[in-house]
Amino acid sequence: MINHINLNLLRSLQVLLEECHVSRAAQRLNITQSAVSRQLAQLRTLCDDPLLVRNGNVLVATPRAQVLLSRVNSLLTQADELFSDIPFAPDIWQQEFVFSSSDYVAQFIVPEVVSLLSQQAPLVDLTYRLWQPDYLTQIQSTGIDLASTMLAQPPEQLSSILIGQDNSVCLMREHHPLMAKSLWCSDDIVGFPHLKVTGGGDKDSHADFALSALGLKRRIAVKVPFFSAAVNALQSSDLLMIVPEHIAINLAKQAPLSYRSLPFETTAHLYWLMWHPKFDQDKAHTWMRNNVLQVMQHSPFSIGMI
Repeated sequence: MINHINLNLLRSLQVLLEECHVSRAAQRLNITQSAVSRQLAQLRTLCDDPLLVRNGNVLVATPRAQVLLSRVNSLLTQADELFSDIPFAPDIWQQEFVFSSSDYVAQFIVPEVVSLLSQQAPLVDLTYRLWQPDYLTQIQSTGIDLASTMLAQPPEQLSSILIGQDNSVCLMREHHPLMAKSLWCSDDIVGFPHLKVTGGGDKDSHADFALSALGLKRRIAVKVPFFSAAVNALQSSDLLMIVPEHIAINLAKQAPLSYRSLPFETTAHLYWLMWHPKFDQDKAHTWMRNNVLQVMQHSPFSIGMI
């Protein structure tokens, strides 16, 4: 059997079993869908197993395929290590790199990453994907190479670096009635309707937990997917928005908005850069995540400013 298998076919097997989707596998492998279908047929014959079977509208891996994926991951890692002594050169590195985060990071941080890549790794194709909470358990199958989000503790089964931490504040228009109060309380927070940004992960549940302990609850009157829409809505209404402090600081510089510390204690937000452990020793990925980390720690728009 070994005479009929090469590393490219093993790589296709790995991607097919990670994606469980022929067209997505074709996109990741940068080959046609028909070519992937032919490879799948060849792999089924070689393995004497269907590998992927249809369950309704989706393909699922067979038990044998799940065992094979673990072995293939190990084998391909060893194959990559054969060439690990070759110096990594970012200027000739050519790959699609998928980064996922909140739209705030996309708007203010990703442009700095793009600038860095254009200067140091001009052949890399950067793809952005808006972070969703369910990606946390699907990061391998989604094809995401690197992600940033807020979590209460290090993500299980993923490698990660703590970027920083801050606390929630309340953001509002510059001349909001609550900005005129010298002292304010939890009742003031719930006395006005709130706006919530739904894209990019959790940003305000810590405040809701604290309010619930006080027997209070906010009314979420408006939900929008992006911070750009939220800023416009805040300027023209008495809506309040609970956000992490570093975001409030930056948005208040960009528009006529003000913010106040919350009149109650909340748990701190912890910010993580995370990736699948299979990339731990990958030189290209190490270069990329180290540079993204540097940007996120030192950008005036990021958590590193706190």
